[in-house]
Amino acid sequence: MRLDLALIRRYPELSRRKARAVIEKGQVSVEGDLVREAGRAVDGSAAVVWNPNRPALPRVRLSLPLLYQDDDVIVIDKPSGLLSVPTSPDDDHEDTALARVREYVTRIRRKRLNAHAVHRLDRGTSGALAFALNPATREALRALFRAHRIERRYLALVEGRPRATHGEVDLPIRNAYVAGRRGVARPGEPGRAARTRWRVVEPLREAALIEVELETGRQHQIRIHLARLGFPILGDAVYRPRRFGEPMIHVERQMLHARRLGFDHPTSGAHVVVESRLPADFMACLSRLRMKS
Repeated sequence: MRLDLALIRRYPELSRRKARAVIEKGQVSVEGDLVREAGRAVDGSAAVVWNPNRPALPRVRLSLPLLYQDDDVIVIDKPSGLLSVPTSPDDDHEDTALARVREYVTRIRRKRLNAHAVHRLDRGTSGALAFALNPATREALRALFRAHRIERRYLALVEGRPRATHGEVDLPIRNAYVAGRRGVARPGEPGRAARTRWRVVEPLREAALIEVELETGRQHQIRIHLARLGFPILGDAVYRPRRFGEPMIHVERQMLHARRLGFDHPTSGAHVVVESRLPADFMACLSRLRMKS
């Protein structure tokens, strides 16, 4: 059971809120080891001890919004502008979502624990991003990604109004970069299969809010496919066709948000669904587009 529930069973005078508070303060041990995670799974027969006289330790907080956490998986809410992983594998000092998660996990567990990236979001994309906390979970989650058994839904603000209400793009993404960009593979050009489903959530004047679901997860896939359809993501300076001229609204990043992430948990088998709220800059942009409609 969860540690906070095991603690309440041992000390019935504690409320749920109080139990979580004393765990985070570092006043609770399990089989003699200090544990500061209220959601940590513990055996029902484990010795859970609360020492209210132990000096409280500084609270450990992740410097990113936390959407989900257990012993095997952490899902954070990545802001736009933050890299998912280092640009160089050997750079341990670059500020990334991975580095922040590793620092957080090391502090709460009091030992070096190497969090692992299982997928990525572009620097300019916000939303739900998952990390594995051990090699076995990393390989299991990566296998789910390869088998297309991870639910990934995004919201995007696009330029232009799609003529249809929904559709699917099945166009391979080339392996090579050309002038710093990827793109749809031409016949005979090396590439990887890529499939994207989309539907209009809200039509706007010369724009639209659309939901995108990934079946595959190639780098820049959504941005490439939507631009190819003729409704590029607002703020995407890389894949926006030149023929569009001056953008209708100037924004600081591409308006793409990883809203929903769902998967079968590799350890428990339970289906986990995590949702991320739209960030303030996305909502502000949507409001401006609505005013123009």
